[in-house]
Amino acid sequence: SPGGGAAAARAETANPMFVNLLEPPDGVLQFACAGPMSPPPQLAEAYRRAADRLTGKDMGYHPSGHPALRRALADHYTALGVPTTDDQVLVTTGAQQALALLTRALVRPGDEVLVEAPTYPGALDLFHEAAAVIRAAPDLADALGRRKPALVYAMPTFHNPTGASMSPLQRRRLVRAAAAVPLVFDEVLSDLDLAGGPPQPPTAEAITVASLSKVVWGGLRVGWVRAEAPLIARLARFKAVHDLGSAVLEQLAAVELLADFATVRSHRVAALRDRHDVLRARLRHHLPTWRFTPAEGGQTLWVRLPGDADAAGYAQVALRHGVAVLPGASLDPTGRSADRLRLPFTDDPAAITAAVTRLSAAWQDFTATAPHRRVVPSIAV
Repeated sequence: SPGGGAAAARAETANPMFVNLLEPPDGVLQFACAGPMSPPPQLAEAYRRAADRLTGKDMGYHPSGHPALRRALADHYTALGVPTTDDQVLVTTGAQQALALLTRALVRPGDEVLVEAPTYPGALDLFHEAAAVIRAAPDLADALGRRKPALVYAMPTFHNPTGASMSPLQRRRLVRAAAAVPLVFDEVLSDLDLAGGPPQPPTAEAITVASLSKVVWGGLRVGWVRAEAPLIARLARFKAVHDLGSAVLEQLAAVELLADFATVRSHRVAALRDRHDVLRARLRHHLPTWRFTPAEGGQTLWVRLPGDADAAGYAQVALRHGVAVLPGASLDPTGRSADRLRLPFTDDPAAITAAVTRLSAAWQDFTATAPHRRVVPSIAV
């Protein structure tokens, strides 16, 4: 019916986060989404070397991923201490597709999904789309003693948005508590240790999702899942229905980047460390009442606004001042992060300085008129 079609259209566009925040209006500084703001020089060279690999007979359709990349990823995990075979790796078009395929395979309408609070909003979007019942808990292992979800989703290393990590003991405790429940570890940020430490060893018992989007560039749409071979084969069937396989040239470029991954990673971490320090210094100078804990890794600060300030209302004011920020309610299904902002330190120092200057002006405007402002909750930025 016409009414039913309209309702379906509304449901499909209920959360336009990626459209609104990844592509802000002209003149608005991008301070809502986190990722490299430009490709590194190594990427162009990787594409040139990848093009030289395009020889011989190959139709170009590889639903499970190009054999060369699956082999390189299996070797990568094995070198990190988790023996992995090619058939335990599925290549995806970014980590978002990896999460989407896992949701398709493991979650049915009405199933419970257990997550951290706060958590990655892109995962929440997928779980909502699957009509799952989202439960959030500060201690996932403890919650598993009371619940039996269809899936547990966690970011154990350099959590988005807080930048904190689980200890080895906390990981082992969560793995034991999950038992037969599928446990998905999102390790997209695991290589971004601001202290410059070695890569975090993955957890063999968990289903691992990762990508090159945060270490290299978001435009390189290469992600993957590491799991047991039967699940990988099932996910590959789902992926084949959707796109027949990810682009080959990008996958071969990823092979080249993995061959010298330590260098690529070190350059990215060094830049993030400097920008983390710039953001901290600018916030303390311009917005001294805002509170945050320095990140251990990753690419964002989790900032608490003073008093009972509403971050969603403030984000509307900040947008009018020419800077897009992500309010905490977008990341927290419990609603307990309404006074928080996620601020990235991914852009260059000049852009970070300009963004904080605008945030400061917006804060002055917001606090001057807050008692008289009526916030419209349906507006999302």
